[in-house]
Amino acid sequence: MSRTASLAVSGLLIAALTACSSGDAADRGAGDLGTIEPGVLKVAIQPYAPYTDYQGGQLSGLDSDILNAVAAKLNLKVEPEVTDFAGMLAGVQSRRVDITVGGVAWSADRQKQGLFTDPPYYSPPAMAVKSGKEYKTISDLENLRLATVEGYVWVKSIQAVPGAQLLAYPDGNGVIDDLGAERADVGFLDPLIIIAAQKARPELGIKTQYLTPPSDADVQQKPAYEYFRSYMTSFYLPKESTALEQAISREIRAMYGNGELTELVEKYGGDPEQFLKPAPHIAPLRRDVDRPSDWTPPSI
Repeated sequence: MSRTASLAVSGLLIAALTACSSGDAADRGAGDLGTIEPGVLKVAIQPYAPYTDYQGGQLSGLDSDILNAVAAKLNLKVEPEVTDFAGMLAGVQSRRVDITVGGVAWSADRQKQGLFTDPPYYSPPAMAVKSGKEYKTISDLENLRLATVEGYVWVKSIQAVPGAQLLAYPDGNGVIDDLGAERADVGFLDPLIIIAAQKARPELGIKTQYLTPPSDADVQQKPAYEYFRSYMTSFYLPKESTALEQAISREIRAMYGNGELTELVEKYGGDPEQFLKPAPHIAPLRRDVDRPSDWTPPSI
């Protein structure tokens, strides 16, 4: 074989290897994922630290960190849009954005209008209580002053507790203030909100406890108790974005296995045993709804 022929063959081999490498990148990148703008992942968030926030041109918070890690693996540039919770859902359902993250709980109704990824974590039934107090079960909550934010899922749950007094506030600060002043006995908020308040305001003497979740029989008797159990927070995408949802779900599962999610949950003060292990009632919620009948929720 002549030198010219050898160079030609070498050139073809290099071209073929380059094409294969580019193809591998495309498999993980935006080219086949159907984002609104190639190479860009448009995400809607609301300021909800320490889950999501946008300060100084940077996304922060647990959900934001998970999304940034996934986007980097898929060769996507994250482009945030700040809105409110209703705007987050509407942006996805009208496909003005590619995804929304931060406090979007999976529900059978929402999945009819969009796609949910596998859960990047589970939100455990956390309670803010004064140090020295201990409540473990729903029966321990009877006849107590139970606080939460107006419109939160726990409002109906609290109303179903015998003898309990519902205290509803415009935001989480009111819940924390009245717990610290002992005008409330227990506060129901998202767990990282409670943990952040403990760190920021140690003088209030508040700690985090996790409620023993009600059984299936308990929930069947009182359906409002459903939100005293852990629930799935997942990333939410437009109905058309099947390839993108599947790619993100694959990366989320990989992060359970390689320890990345454990590190991120611990970064924000969460307990991986509570956040990254699904309760028994989780899998049946999605099986034969938006997941196959043999779907297994991700877990550490």
